[in-house]
Amino acid sequence: MLRKIGALTLLTTCVLSAGNAVAADKLIVSTWGGSFKDLIDQTIAKEFTKETGVEVQFVTGGTIDRLNKAKLAGGSPETDVTFTTAHVGYLYANSGLFEKLDLSKIPNAVNLVQQAKVSPYHLGVWGYVYTIGYRPDLVPKGEEFTSWNDLWRPELKSSIALPDWDPSHIIAVSAKLSGSDAAHWEQGQSRLKALIPNIKSFYTDDANSQQLISTGETPVQVMLSMNAYSMIAEGVNIKLAVPKEGAILGVDTVGINKGSKHAELAYKFINIALKPEIQQEVAKIYRGSPTVTNAHIDPELAKLPGMLTTPEQWNATINTDPQLRAEKTAEWRQWFSENIMSH
Repeated sequence: MLRKIGALTLLTTCVLSAGNAVAADKLIVSTWGGSFKDLIDQTIAKEFTKETGVEVQFVTGGTIDRLNKAKLAGGSPETDVTFTTAHVGYLYANSGLFEKLDLSKIPNAVNLVQQAKVSPYHLGVWGYVYTIGYRPDLVPKGEEFTSWNDLWRPELKSSIALPDWDPSHIIAVSAKLSGSDAAHWEQGQSRLKALIPNIKSFYTDDANSQQLISTGETPVQVMLSMNAYSMIAEGVNIKLAVPKEGAILGVDTVGINKGSKHAELAYKFINIALKPEIQQEVAKIYRGSPTVTNAHIDPELAKLPGMLTTPEQWNATINTDPQLRAEKTAEWRQWFSENIMSH
């Protein structure tokens, strides 16, 4: 009888241990929802589970909402890996929420383009541009937007949409058109104020951006290239223009949450994200520019406006230092809200 009880106890212990192991063998990833979550799921997460047998679970939300949740969680993070923008990644790092990365555990990082080596705490996983997206059937005939100056044309009165959560794109453009740069953004303030008559709306997220341009309410936008190509694939009549001054560079990044109990799995996940085969899939599915130099992109994809596949293309963008953006975000948003959005 005692042997039976002992055997039952041992069996119960083994079952519980196995259950705990299964629960532990799950990597939790923080990212945006919608098509971005689907992209990561179909590419990086799929390959990660194939190679490790470990399931990936997602926690989704907006960029700043997820940052605030991470701050509240402190040293007991809800997630193991976080996708965010390059400049918001600095806000994670500055708040002690990201681990300093050991690049010896990410061998594929050796092939990163310079612009994707964002910080010791987060690395770029794909690039894109914010540039001029427009409806050729709804703008003045023949308009091709060869320069950012074209946004100020009086023919575009009440036509343009800008993102409301991040004014850094148009601030950088206005500064450049004023002979300066984002570090001395004040020199572009009067130029930006002169754009007010042409601004129709401020979109709150990717879905809102797509809705505004698809209905024609705002036939011109400072628009995320990946979103534009997603809509083009769905049959929406949109064109992207890359002005002669350059498009605004964006890089989405990945970091490991400080305090993660699955850091080794997180390193494997990031290394897989930087595999050339995975980067090629990201470019194919959602037109994200590869951040590793050994990814081979279909020549037809490489021709698309805003796709970055050579050092010359990366260097031709307007690249606002993400650390500067992190430092200036609050100041820029306040000024933009009071001086541009309030009109």
